[in-house]
Amino acid sequence: MRDVFGIVRRDVCAVLIVALMAASPASSQTIDEDGPPGVTRPTVLAPFDPNKPPCAQPPDLQRLLVFAQDNRREFMEGVRYGLALAAADRGMEFHVALADNDPRRMIEQVSALREARIGAVVAAPVDAPSLSRSLQELIWQGSYVGTIVPPPATSLLNAPQYLTGRVLAEEAAHYIATQLDGRARVVLLTHDSLQYLAPRFVAMRDVLMDMPDVTIVADISPVTVNKEGGFAMMQKILLAHPDIDVVLGADTVVLGALAAVRDAGRERPDQFFGGIDGEPEAVAEIKRGGAYKASISLASPIFGFAMGQHAADWLEGRSIPQAMDILPRALTRDNLAQYEADLKNPDRVFSDPKRSQEYLRMYGNICYDTRDLYINFPWSSELR
Repeated sequence: MRDVFGIVRRDVCAVLIVALMAASPASSQTIDEDGPPGVTRPTVLAPFDPNKPPCAQPPDLQRLLVFAQDNRREFMEGVRYGLALAAADRGMEFHVALADNDPRRMIEQVSALREARIGAVVAAPVDAPSLSRSLQELIWQGSYVGTIVPPPATSLLNAPQYLTGRVLAEEAAHYIATQLDGRARVVLLTHDSLQYLAPRFVAMRDVLMDMPDVTIVADISPVTVNKEGGFAMMQKILLAHPDIDVVLGADTVVLGALAAVRDAGRERPDQFFGGIDGEPEAVAEIKRGGAYKASISLASPIFGFAMGQHAADWLEGRSIPQAMDILPRALTRDNLAQYEADLKNPDRVFSDPKRSQEYLRMYGNICYDTRDLYINFPWSSELR
């Protein structure tokens, strides 16, 4: 079966993991002792230096890249697409270990990948604290470990979360000022319980508090961070506030909220629904020209391609970034064509330094010889 990006799904199942373990050159043993803790104190990283000298190649690891994927939402499918392209570009085999939002399954999958001595793993954790030890064990044996947001990681991907929220809020504020006469009833569908994403919503509140005729009628986290959660929460909000002007949050929950508003017959063309992630369904809504006005892209195929390239570099003994930003971009009907072309061709973006810098910013240096310096704190480029 092909996914939305046109690549064949290759999900790792138990049979494949057993086969990988059988082919491993080393015996599979549980790591009973702790290895180095990594960099645990919040640290400001210098810009990445691509001219650092090479170091040793990790020994006795399979030249294989696996994506430990939490679920099949479109944002993660974009990561998968970028990783697959990078693996093909660098001659690596590529597979996916899909956890389907089951944290226990992800722990078992990642532990099996360590036992099989897989050379490179990119993880989108279902539950970061419970997966932490398994990722550390991969790092201790010398594997490349890339993570999407939470530590520990050889190379960690994050977004400047406050800036991401601010970019969306400023789009909404401009719309309120120019199209709604400065007055609006706003719903914030937050993820404040998720430490790494909470700054987004701090930024939204900071922007909107400077608008005296804007009222935040609901500031609340859905029970589940998906369309169903957004739909259920918006149904409750509409009971108390049937006329809503602006809804902000992650694309997946805002799309659910939009569905609830439509279901209640309360959608208006002058509303502003805006989200974060650049989900394909959100992009389709923007093209449609209705209430959904903007999405803040975090360009997952582009950073996925970059992480795949860094995984190959690691296995070849090169120095790679310790951390990387994916920079937020506001998507509107005016700029979608170029954006969609970039997502389909992340290799072209990555190979063009000028275009790459519009999406990515890299920090710190690490290689196999300095692997003890892996990031093990909630890194953000906004740390000062």
